[in-house]
Amino acid sequence: MQNAKDTFYMALRTRLTTINPERTILLRGAVRPGILVEEAEAPFSQLPNDVFVLRWLGLGVDMNLASAMAAEQCEVIYQTVGTQSFGGLDRGRALSEMDEELMAMIQPFYTPKLNYTATPPAAMLTQVFWDEPVFAPILIQRDRLCRTASVMVYSYQEQGE
Repeated sequence: MQNAKDTFYMALRTRLTTINPERTILLRGAVRPGILVEEAEAPFSQLPNDVFVLRWLGLGVDMNLASAMAAEQCEVIYQTVGTQSFGGLDRGRALSEMDEELMAMIQPFYTPKLNYTATPPAAMLTQVFWDEPVFAPILIQRDRLCRTASVMVYSYQEQGE
């Protein structure tokens, strides 16, 4: 499932740079698109604001098909305190903007599967596909608005995976 997880992340990352190239994060001295995979980064004491964080949860496999299909739940977590210029009073608008960006990144609901251990990434035989996101209610933590969206990501297991 690692190839599918990498492919899903890179598809969203590429789409985000098209949708909003201004959404970035400075991480370890490098400016990157404002999306990251929690398990691939050093632990955070507090998740960063105005960035999409992918958290991988449960895994399931259906072996009763001609080719095994794996599914893993991805939680997309994002939060904002708004902007300093508005004293944070625009945090609702900022969260709505991130909601819209996530919906735009998710569509279309598929992408060709790639193996990112090769340089350049090698095309595989199948695609990675996913369901529509399920948005949780807004969570308020002091001056911060947080939202979580859950997406099921599917992939057929290929030879050697």
